[in-house]
Amino acid sequence: MKNPPPIEKFESRAVLVGVIDKRQDEEQMTEYLEELAFLARTADIIPVKNFTQKLSHPDNRLYVGSGKVNEIKIFCELNEINYIIFDDELSPSQQRNLEKETGKKVFDRNLLILDIFAARARSSHAKAQVELARNQYLLPRLTGMWTHLERQRGGTGARGGSGEKEIETDRRNIRDRITALKEDLKIIDRQMATQRKGRGELVRVALVGYTNVGKSTIMNMLSKSDVFAENKLFATLDTTVRKVVIGNLPFLLSDTVGFIRKLPTQLVESFKSTLDETREADILLHVVDISHPNFEDQLNVVQQTLAEIGAGDKRTILVFNKIDAYIEPPKNDHEVNTEQKKILTLKSLKKSWMSKIKDPCIFISAIEKGNVEEFRTLLFDEVKIIHAKRYPNNKMEFWNK
Repeated sequence: MKNPPPIEKFESRAVLVGVIDKRQDEEQMTEYLEELAFLARTADIIPVKNFTQKLSHPDNRLYVGSGKVNEIKIFCELNEINYIIFDDELSPSQQRNLEKETGKKVFDRNLLILDIFAARARSSHAKAQVELARNQYLLPRLTGMWTHLERQRGGTGARGGSGEKEIETDRRNIRDRITALKEDLKIIDRQMATQRKGRGELVRVALVGYTNVGKSTIMNMLSKSDVFAENKLFATLDTTVRKVVIGNLPFLLSDTVGFIRKLPTQLVESFKSTLDETREADILLHVVDISHPNFEDQLNVVQQTLAEIGAGDKRTILVFNKIDAYIEPPKNDHEVNTEQKKILTLKSLKKSWMSKIKDPCIFISAIEKGNVEEFRTLLFDEVKIIHAKRYPNNKMEFWNK
């Protein structure tokens, strides 16, 4: 059985749905739906309208209340909506019930992210990782997706005995494919581990951060290479490693896949070897898009994810990027109502609360090359410390950059 096809890419229109509860207040929900809209546009889907509902806890059957579902259904019928996208993960039964009630294709944030990964995977390694994650996600949802699969095969739409047999066959085929992919990835993981060992004992530095914060741009700037960089989520899936020399000091720099809140657990597991680049690095360059209005939340998401994958205790340099676009947030209601936007100088940023974080930090603009030399000097000094410990008898002439 072939995998269910990815989300169609033809002027698709969607409504977005989120729940305000004890986990996320109204302000957070607004931000999450803005990010969900960005994800939708990355997948070539046009977000048309947001629906939210305050609940003490999500409804077991429909996730939101039946009245809200009916409201969504009417809007979709009147506005030629193709998809209903929920910001949180839906259970297989919730997804089936919602599709039955609305007559529309329903999916959640997890499947949207998986679909974006599938579209952006380039190497055989990334493709295998994404296919594994997608199959693991879809297996328990196969029953509700059967009529969609049947149309792809030119079936009659009957839901009788032959259909049930087909579902069982599909389940078995997906399980077999998951087993085969896991075996393939074990082989690839061993090969990549050997490659990492074969790079010698050079100091290893990994770029990490929320998706779309400018990691690939920084990689290009430091390594003078041409790594693909785009203003879209998850522009980079495959880990890229380059040898970088500052002064006369060489080290390895890797650019890894960006993190995001509510990252599907299937992806975290299937991208294990990619995350190993982060786990095995000597220094992490945690890149933060300081121009994003909620960059503090993004910073926390990355720190939590690093802790979850076993990289939370790594030596870290915080790289506050995009200072050319940073605007100081208002201090009171009066400032909110003014049109004056305060763009802080580098000197002011260095006196801000961000400079007082326990990790070393630097403020740069990778695009505008702002404060890049100070960044290179800081990185040189950090790499030099590790290099000196690793090679105490090395008398190379790079100690004075």
